[in-house]
Amino acid sequence: MAAGRSICIAIDGEAAAGKSTLGRLLAERLGYLYFDTGVMYRAVTLVALQRGIDPGDEAAVAALATALRIEVASPTCSDGRTYTVCADGDDVTWAIRDPAVDRYVSVVAAHGEVRRILREQQRAIGVRQNVVMIGRDIGTAVMPDADVKIYLRASPAVRARRRTAELQARGESVSYDDVLTSMQTRDYTDSHREVHPLRPAEDAIIVETDNASPQEVLEHVLAIVQERVERAPSSDVVPQSS
Repeated sequence: MAAGRSICIAIDGEAAAGKSTLGRLLAERLGYLYFDTGVMYRAVTLVALQRGIDPGDEAAVAALATALRIEVASPTCSDGRTYTVCADGDDVTWAIRDPAVDRYVSVVAAHGEVRRILREQQRAIGVRQNVVMIGRDIGTAVMPDADVKIYLRASPAVRARRRTAELQARGESVSYDDVLTSMQTRDYTDSHREVHPLRPAEDAIIVETDNASPQEVLEHVLAIVQERVERAPSSDVVPQSS
């Protein structure tokens, strides 16, 4: 691996489009840090609900985001997690996936001041090391100069089936219809918020995942990454696949 600046791969897209799976597999293949920025918004949302803070109160939620110590690290136990998320020292890895958090996380993420606070933390991580960073505004706001920008897309029906299966596998009692309705509401909120709405960056490559397996998506995106990064100046870091 040549010496030089760090490489950032940005992966954006709607909920349950396959961002987490692709990001984790791609980071493992390349030996990069895997960073799901959405967990930071989820952690703030969870703690706000626990403390009785109105998710719609931007000033109160921003104050919480400033004070809350969010840590994202490698998995600390073997329970299916791909990372461990702690909020003020408490392990909230699975709690942030609760349906209540799903209902309010887009409200929290729509607050401009909250996004600014968390974006600064996210950007600091993105420039320090080779990273696969996933979220909803990585290519457009957090890392607009990312070396590769991928935008994953899938139909609401397919995404709702994936999320329902994920929640039911963890023993949660949820219905497909409820998950679909929640997902459609979140899609609208994310794509219509005033601050950095969910949309592909102008130079992002759109990847449809409806009819592709995780491995097929991985191989397709890996080829894109290798082609894009190998065109970079020789002083840049070039990822090596295993």
